[in-house]
Amino acid sequence: MNIDGKPYRTIFPDPDGVSVQVIDQTRLPFAFELKRLATLDDAAVAIRTMIVRGAPLIGVTAAYGLALAMRADPSMEGIDRAVAVLAATRPTAINLRWALDRVAGNLRQIQPAERFAHAFAEAGRVAEEDVASCRSIGAHGGQIIADLHTANGGRPVTVLTHCNAGWLATVDWGTALAPIYAAHERGVPVHVLVDETRPRSQGAALTAFELHGHGVPHTVIADNAGGHLMQHGGVDLCIVGSDRTTASGDVCNKIGTYLKALAAHDNRVPFYAALPFSTIDWTLHDGVKEIPIEERDGREVTHMTGRLAEGGFATIEVVSPGSPVANPAFDVTPARLVTGIITERGICAATEEGLYGLYPERRKAA
Repeated sequence: MNIDGKPYRTIFPDPDGVSVQVIDQTRLPFAFELKRLATLDDAAVAIRTMIVRGAPLIGVTAAYGLALAMRADPSMEGIDRAVAVLAATRPTAINLRWALDRVAGNLRQIQPAERFAHAFAEAGRVAEEDVASCRSIGAHGGQIIADLHTANGGRPVTVLTHCNAGWLATVDWGTALAPIYAAHERGVPVHVLVDETRPRSQGAALTAFELHGHGVPHTVIADNAGGHLMQHGGVDLCIVGSDRTTASGDVCNKIGTYLKALAAHDNRVPFYAALPFSTIDWTLHDGVKEIPIEERDGREVTHMTGRLAEGGFATIEVVSPGSPVANPAFDVTPARLVTGIITERGICAATEEGLYGLYPERRKAA
């Protein structure tokens, strides 16, 4: 996607052939900087501190991190250690474990001297597959927006989204934003309501940055404004991403998603989750009980960083000193509140039958 008219991906091989470059998302939207990852620890820190974030991008970064680990220690013990280190960085997103299992499984059949080259190439294939999946999600979901545009008599379609599930959360295109980009490029008028998404403000900082850079009309709103706007007919459609989706269609996404789904259900606003196959955890069936929810540092709630009027930056405290805080990073939206799931293979009901209908091979594997 574009930044100041120049196409970028969120992660790509460095010209040196032994490292990768990533966009440092902790510096956005006020500074655009690339960061080089050359070691296992570099990759682990990037994932843990959210230099890279978003379930698909976390998976790809972990795949490259395992490859980078093979430069230092290509032994079987080195594989096991790298997988353990990377798997511990973020507990909720299933793409992380999926990518590690895929690359590590292949590595065990390769001679140690060849493991780095093999893993690096495999990580590249994971990245390319992610781009293709997200492009396809955009095509399928974009048709929903186009159909709404027609049904609404040709007026612009207003889409509410939450957190950042755009190209910054993937390698390119995004998940929840891919249909918006696809519709925009088809000439379908679309306007995006961007939840700020406290406490890390990924909507205000990242989604707004993306949409502005790509020329998509949008408005940033406070997290709690969505229900009010739905009540007054200001939202045609909700599309969110997912960090883990159960085989029964429960959707785990950034904290606050569940509240949007409740408001959408009450106001008969279609609510879709957009996600690639690697985000589906076929071993789970009750997301509320079974999906581990990451608890992050309370400082994300008590403090905020922003740009000052004179151009500098400052971190300020926004919570009464001494008050305890909680910071669950995700919540689970039950399948009954999800209108449908948009995947690279098409759109299905948020049910076990719907998902197995798109992925019949998984039924055989279950």
